[in-house]
Amino acid sequence: MELLRDRGREFEEAGVRRFGVSRDSPWTHVAWQHVLELDFALLSDWNAEAVRSFGIAHAYRGMHDVAERTAFLIDGGGTVRGAWRYEPRELPDVDELLSAARALSG
Repeated sequence: MELLRDRGREFEEAGVRRFGVSRDSPWTHVAWQHVLELDFALLSDWNAEAVRSFGIAHAYRGMHDVAERTAFLIDGGGTVRGAWRYEPRELPDVDELLSAARALSG
């Protein structure tokens, strides 16, 4: 999340609106936004509709429908133009995401 925050200007220049999505509650997101000083929205997928729809649900430590760490590039019409999956402790490659966004907008 901090990478999306810290490089926000670059994402904006590439025409990207940033969002974080997780199964956490909206109240948890308020706390994360405050603690991490995030300048973009965190969206709650409380009922796991997005996790299931995007095909990224898996079981983790006895919990079901946990989201795999992923990043999606979705155009203005709602079409998924890119998808990246990461290992649980792996950070997204922000340069790769920005490059894909620039290619889409350019």
